[in-house]
Amino acid sequence: MNKLTRLAVAAACTTLLLPLSAHAQSRTFVVSVTNLTQSQIISPPLAVVHDRRVELFEVGTEASDSLALMAEDGNPVPLADDMLASSHVFDAAAAAGGVMPGATVEITVQVAHPYNFISVVGMLVTTNDAFFGVQSIPAPRDRGPISVRAPAYDAGSEVDNESCDFIPGPPCGSGGVRDTVGAEGFIHIHSGIQGHGDLDAGTWDFNNPVARVTVRRAG
Repeated sequence: MNKLTRLAVAAACTTLLLPLSAHAQSRTFVVSVTNLTQSQIISPPLAVVHDRRVELFEVGTEASDSLALMAEDGNPVPLADDMLASSHVFDAAAAAGGVMPGATVEITVQVAHPYNFISVVGMLVTTNDAFFGVQSIPAPRDRGPISVRAPAYDAGSEVDNESCDFIPGPPCGSGGVRDTVGAEGFIHIHSGIQGHGDLDAGTWDFNNPVARVTVRRAG
């Protein structure tokens, strides 16, 4: 039967309704994302519900164009569109806003067998292309929550020049521009802010893990 899935995109402050095909009765889950960093803001996190064959990213390989856009500018829409185009994805939703240091946001998603796995990503906005990511958290079968901690990855799509000319978050505000010359070209664990550009490492650096993701049944 036909289902509708909601993608709340904070960057555009709009709600999109996207048709999906469901093969079983869906259940509602709540995905909580807590920012564990001292000063980095996390862009509105994107949660994707999928079967066991989906990966949003793979360490050691080149980032997809849509993942790179999310990691460089915090825009979840292209990545959500790519995911929802797959028959292996059931739902995708973004938080209603970014996640301040020490704060938590919640995302509501629908889960239906065999789409029993949830992956979550979001950008650390005062970086060139850092993002947190957790993949394939199994939806809890009972009322008990599942909680995991997420490291920061470097998308490898933009050089880590730490120049405010290429960083969307505070104190910079330069979204939609990128410097690819010298980029690593593959996803890897992020080395943090080194302080060799406009960013003071004492203020903007971070250690892993950078986020905690908890999945629980609603109600």
